[in-house]
Amino acid sequence: MEIVPVAYDHPDAVKLNDQVQLEYAERYGSGDDTPLDPAHFAPPRGLYLIAYDTDGEPVATGGWRAMERDSEGGVGYADGDAELKRMFVIPRARGRGLARRILSLLETDALGAGRARMVLETGDKQPEAMTLYLSSGYAPVPAERKFGYYREYDTSRCFTKPLRCR
Repeated sequence: MEIVPVAYDHPDAVKLNDQVQLEYAERYGSGDDTPLDPAHFAPPRGLYLIAYDTDGEPVATGGWRAMERDSEGGVGYADGDAELKRMFVIPRARGRGLARRILSLLETDALGAGRARMVLETGDKQPEAMTLYLSSGYAPVPAERKFGYYREYDTSRCFTKPLRCR
C-alpha cells in the first residue's frame, strides 16, 4: 500500500469523491454539499492523501484544510484549527487500517503546519467513522458548539482533538 499527497482535483481524488458521494446518498438520501475548493488542500494550509493498493488502484482518501475562528460564519472553529475532510475507504479495502494510517499522517502534517487542533464533522449514519475517531482520541462536541456545513442538522456529529507532539 502506498499513500501519497495529491491535489484535491486529481482524477483519482475525483473518482473517490464520486464514490463517497454515492455512499452519502445511500446513507442520508443525498450527497455532501459542503463547499470545497482544491486550493483548501494545498500545502501548507492543507493536504490531501490517496492510498493506492499494490495494483495501483486508488482505495482510500482523506484531507485536512486550515480553518480559523472566522471560517464558515465563525461558528465553532478556533484559530489554528485543521478540519478533516473526505475520509473514505472503498468497501473492498476496509478493515485493513487504512483510515487510521491516513488519519495519523494528516494529524502529523497538520501539526507540522502549525495547526493546534483537528476538527471534523460526520453524520450519525456513519458509526464506523465515529468509532475510528473516538478510538483515535477525538472527543465529541456538544450540540451548542458544533461547526461545519451541517452543524444545524440533528444528524450532524462533531469531534475535536488537540494536536501535539507525539
